[in-house]
Amino acid sequence: MKVKFELQNLDSTTKARAGILHTPHGDVPTPIFMAVGTAGSVKGIELRLLEETGVRIILGNTYHLALRPGEGLIKQLGGLHKFTGWRGPMLTDSGGFQVFSLAQRTKITEEGARFQSHIDGRRMMFSPERSIEIQEALGSDIAMCMDHVLGLPNTDKKIYDAMSRTVRWAQRCKEFASREDQSLFGIVQGGLNRDFRLECVERLTAMDFEGYAVGGLSVGEPPEMMYATMDYTVEALPQDKPRYLMGVGTPADLLEGIERGIDMFDCVMPTRNGRNAMAFTAHGRMRLRNFKYFDDERPLEEDCPCPACKRSRAYLRHLFIAREILGPILLSIHNITYYERLIAQARAAILANRFEAFKRECYEGWAEENE
Repeated sequence: MKVKFELQNLDSTTKARAGILHTPHGDVPTPIFMAVGTAGSVKGIELRLLEETGVRIILGNTYHLALRPGEGLIKQLGGLHKFTGWRGPMLTDSGGFQVFSLAQRTKITEEGARFQSHIDGRRMMFSPERSIEIQEALGSDIAMCMDHVLGLPNTDKKIYDAMSRTVRWAQRCKEFASREDQSLFGIVQGGLNRDFRLECVERLTAMDFEGYAVGGLSVGEPPEMMYATMDYTVEALPQDKPRYLMGVGTPADLLEGIERGIDMFDCVMPTRNGRNAMAFTAHGRMRLRNFKYFDDERPLEEDCPCPACKRSRAYLRHLFIAREILGPILLSIHNITYYERLIAQARAAILANRFEAFKRECYEGWAEENE
């Protein structure tokens, strides 16, 4: 089956919406935050503990998994679900962002991207067809079209060329895709240019993908410009298809995206920041290496059910100062739990037609903690 989006409620005063994403591996309530399992693992978190954080869908990385262990081995061992042990839905990205950001000596042509692996220097080629071939071997529920990603700022010519190439590559992805149980999402590019973005939306929606992603944001532009770009881009996307904001971001970014009608998010921030002693909480960010937590007996959050919050701030700080591996693990679990709780609370607020008030309460809470 292909994924289907069921709209349950539109918030009465914003464009926020609550729905259900039906997938071959189960239903996902939206809005939803997807944990990033780059190489088939959310760093440092065993699956049982990951499920307890509230995670419902995981993202895997086509570029990294193709490099090692290789999509052939994963297919041989039953696909990404069986290989990792994750029973729920999975999404794989196209690998395009990593080709442009990690690979060495990347050369873009109409055919695709030629590059050298950042791991061992192997010369490789990612084309739209190759990206889909890898993702079909991985067996994810949702695959992403290969897009041409640019950093910002950039020239209008380069941005338009990349956007147009993204559309042409999307058509090739759609024509090549063959799995009946895998859905394909198109990715909207166009930088911060309204005309480019809306042209991209128009051309992609004419192809009738199962969902649409907003890509190419949070790549160097100020948050205000990112939000302004979302305003007109999301508004132009189909109401009956899921909308995915790629690689974004902070808790504030999630709420700003939800307010504009985004349904799906992913970002490495919860785990990456957790590994570096930063906790996200309802009362702001906490940098646990700060000496003020040396003898702080309180938990990170009183009402958080995660295992990190069964310890004191002082103990968590001690783990990082002592370089104990448990510190990054516990804080990563906490941060993902916080993100999943935040998005679940946002969903409940949408269903109750009070998202605007909920968002305001969150911003007031985040202002409490002085890092």
